[in-house]
Amino acid sequence: MKRRTFLKGSALTGAATLVAAPAIAQSSPEIKWRLTSSFPKSLDTIFGTAQTFAKYVADATDNKFQIQTFAAGEIVPGLQALDAVSTATVEMAQTPLYFYIGKEPALTYATGAPFGMNHRHQHSWWTFGGGAELVNEALKPFKTHAILCGNSGTQMGGWFRKEIKTVDDLKGLKFRIAGMGGHVLARLGVVPQQIAGGDVYSALEKGSLDAAEFVGPYDDEKLGLNKVAKYYYYPGWWEGGAMLHMIMNEEKWSALPKPYQAILKQAGAAAGAWMIEKYDSVNPAALKRLIAGGAELRAFPQPVMEACYQATQDHLNEIAAKSALFKKTRESHDAYMKEVLFYSQIGENYYDNFLLAKMRKG
Repeated sequence: MKRRTFLKGSALTGAATLVAAPAIAQSSPEIKWRLTSSFPKSLDTIFGTAQTFAKYVADATDNKFQIQTFAAGEIVPGLQALDAVSTATVEMAQTPLYFYIGKEPALTYATGAPFGMNHRHQHSWWTFGGGAELVNEALKPFKTHAILCGNSGTQMGGWFRKEIKTVDDLKGLKFRIAGMGGHVLARLGVVPQQIAGGDVYSALEKGSLDAAEFVGPYDDEKLGLNKVAKYYYYPGWWEGGAMLHMIMNEEKWSALPKPYQAILKQAGAAAGAWMIEKYDSVNPAALKRLIAGGAELRAFPQPVMEACYQATQDHLNEIAAKSALFKKTRESHDAYMKEVLFYSQIGENYYDNFLLAKMRKG
């Protein structure tokens, strides 16, 4: 009886395999896409995330879905990545969506808003708080679709040629800064400049910039910013964490087999985890090297932080009064932030501060 049962089961399995095989083959076509990044190859963590993403997709599809990665400038400049995907010049791009707030201000929250959530809370909002739906609503007019793929964590405040002691020291400062933070600082007299990562060093060296922020110690060291400015400020309050995405041409995305769409999402999650884990690994040592090399670490003075916070609220209120989508996205983000901060400050922050105090004594 057992032998007959086994044979019967084997026959069913074999029949199912014969039936399923053509369907599987049809749902796994050979596809080749091009991905343009907003970052240079020298930034091996951010650009490396795009390469890691492409590798994961190829591995999961037995090389049937291949994505070729291109650094900023190889196909289009870094700040034109969204346009390239929108017009189907390329199928997809790795880019911070707050580069494009001039087109749609709600994209501020796709990457990181001034005095916004940290990277963990951002990712939670994206997945469980409606963030994904709101960002993709904002991307609809550009015929693109985004999936989450990484985060820098809370960033440094950047490199300055002179000390920032009061709010008046910001006036007239030519500062490389991306996203809504530049718009906020303009209210305090800063002259913001949005420049792609690969061009920051030369602009600071030539004096066309007085200060520049990028990401954090590891990438800043790679770009050589410590060689042309002395004072290294923190924190980068203009983004509690820089959430990054892979954006795809919506028509190309919709045409993908469902298994491939699922693989892209999972590859984005896995490559994104690789990114933040890498930054946590390399930033501490890089910061120590920068300090040993002469960088002077400074915190933004409390009065400066207070002025920036108030300017942020004023600026965001003005935009919300004009844009229904921005208002809806901001309200979703801020309500979620209030909830997660309520939980975090009860135990987690106390625990982290306690450990840090002990480490400093030890």
